[in-house]
Amino acid sequence: MSERLKVDMIACDGHGVCAELLPEVIGLDEWGYPIVSDTPVPDDLQKHAKRAVRLCPKLALTFSSSSPH
Repeated sequence: MSERLKVDMIACDGHGVCAELLPEVIGLDEWGYPIVSDTPVPDDLQKHAKRAVRLCPKLALTFSSSSPH
C-alpha cells in the first residue's frame, strides 16, 4: 500500500502552507499553487504530510492510501 498526497486544485487558493511544511514532496508553480510529487510519500515524511493536510487553510490537500496495481 502506498500513501500519496493529492490537491483539489479548485479548492486551493495557493497559500503555499503545504510547500513550506513539506518541501521534499510539494513544490510551487509560478503562481504559488502546489505541485505535488506523484510518488508515494516516504515513510519518514508521512507524519509531516499528515500535518500539512491538517493545516491546509482551504482543506484542499488530502492524504490517501492506494494499493499498487
